[in-house]
Amino acid sequence: MAKITLEYDARNPVAKKTLAYILSIGFSEVKPRKTGLEEAFEDIEKGRITRIYTPKSRRNEKT
Repeated sequence: MAKITLEYDARNPVAKKTLAYILSIGFSEVKPRKTGLEEAFEDIEKGRITRIYTPKSRRNEKT
């Protein structure tokens, strides 16, 4: 499946109707984007993060 990125004026009613029509046909789907914070929480939940570094802990780690 190919990926298409569109840039459009969200306040334009013709653009909104056109996108709604394309999505209603059913051969395409919209995947919501995750923010960096959501990805970080997902990493923590799935155990991909083993240690959280803060400026103080990095200073103590080097000595």
